Amino acid sequence: MNHAMDQTPDQLTIETPEQVAIRFPIAGIGSRFLAVLADTVVQILAYLVIFLLIILILTSAPRINGLMLSRAGDKWIIAAIILFYFLLYWGYFTLFEAFWNGQTPGKKLCKLRVIRDSGRQITLFESMTRNLIRVVDAFPSFYAVGIVTMLCNRRNKRLGDFAAGTLVVHERASEPALWSGTASRTITAGAFTPVAAPPAPAVDPNAVDLPADAVARLTPDDLNVIDHFFARAIDIDIPRRRALADRLAHQMTAKMGIAIPDGVTPERLLESIARILRGIRR
Repeated sequence: MNHAMDQTPDQLTIETPEQVAIRFPIAGIGSRFLAVLADTVVQILAYLVIFLLIILILTSAPRINGLMLSRAGDKWIIAAIILFYFLLYWGYFTLFEAFWNGQTPGKKLCKLRVIRDSGRQITLFESMTRNLIRVVDAFPSFYAVGIVTMLCNRRNKRLGDFAAGTLVVHERASEPALWSGTASRTITAGAFTPVAAPPAPAVDPNAVDLPADAVARLTPDDLNVIDHFFARAIDIDIPRRRALADRLAHQMTAKMGIAIPDGVTPERLLESIARILRGIRR
């Protein structure tokens, strides 16, 4: 993807190389605070469970090799508890965001997601970076440093987001696609989510006759570009939408080595290409 285009204070717009705009509603302080609050409740419950287990183990087995625990042993236990607290606090956010599509349980509850500045999904490295600095953002309490930092920039970034090149966005509600395949995909804050297929349009895309060997020259990336266009088409004004569809249709037919069939609109052609590509991939 290309870099961010012009944006409003509460929205980031990314334009793909095919000049298809993708919009990301940026999460505000309120929604992010609610997500952190929910995650904190989950962590407190985990701490309580682990604490009760430790107490149960120490009270049921107070002796090791017939001797009472020494002071050195007590110190090791305290060190282990502190280490466990850090791993749970830091690992909770890091692992969930890295391997759960940029979300923790709290973010999922509040329909938020962490993405990279480019609009792509974050990796383990970005997740580790932004959450290592979470301790600084939380200083001295109630994320005071993080809140001040968020108030000082348009994208509501805390220090961890600046260091990792990430930002937090709202998940978009699923929008119906314009083509009639067996399933459809829509953009939700930088990631594709399967949704139920809409009713078939009046014009059957099967009527468009395209050589299978020509369509086979296209790649999964081409299908993703078409999906991006249809998922965002509802937000594009009609003249720009037609121009984008025409440009994409000519790009696809150029790769396929064919001309646009007579009497076929660019959007209808793209629908048919997507349907055939999905059939090939299955």
